[in-house]
Amino acid sequence: MTDKLTPEQRHKCMSHIRSKDTKPEVVVRKWLWAEGFRYRLYVKGLPGSPDIVMRQYKTVIFINGCFWHGHDLGYSKENGEVIDSKCCRIPKSRTDFWVQKITRNMQRDYINVMHYKKAGWHVLTVWECQLRGKEQQRQTLMALSNKINSIILDSYRVSKTYNFEPEAEMSMVAEESFVYEKK
Repeated sequence: MTDKLTPEQRHKCMSHIRSKDTKPEVVVRKWLWAEGFRYRLYVKGLPGSPDIVMRQYKTVIFINGCFWHGHDLGYSKENGEVIDSKCCRIPKSRTDFWVQKITRNMQRDYINVMHYKKAGWHVLTVWECQLRGKEQQRQTLMALSNKINSIILDSYRVSKTYNFEPEAEMSMVAEESFVYEKK
């Protein structure tokens, strides 16, 4: 099947697709800011140039478009063909090109996530389809806030391997004990 648009029309259409400041990103950023979370955007020195970086919590957030990152795409075991998901459909024209491109994106995403995990960072991914519809968007954003709060609390939690054995005679930190009498 051939493309219905001329190469010039297709180029113009594709050139208007943004990689930064997309609608899903803006929705997530506004929510996080209103919740009191502070972050940096698109930190270039980190793998994959994450959309949102919270260094103090060692957390990165990727807001992925379902099509470009192959959300829930599968492969047929019989013939090895790509199986469309609910929110990601492979175009009927130039199918091989798109399958290869999306597969490379998915592989790159996986490698980036492994870099972060190896370095002890938390990686959160918000998919474009999770932000469709007011109620689903609200639930997704609340779950994101809860996860970040959980990460913060875990970072302050004392290690369970700490072994405390009190000395026989504890030294006083403040003044010696004093008995107060009623007048």
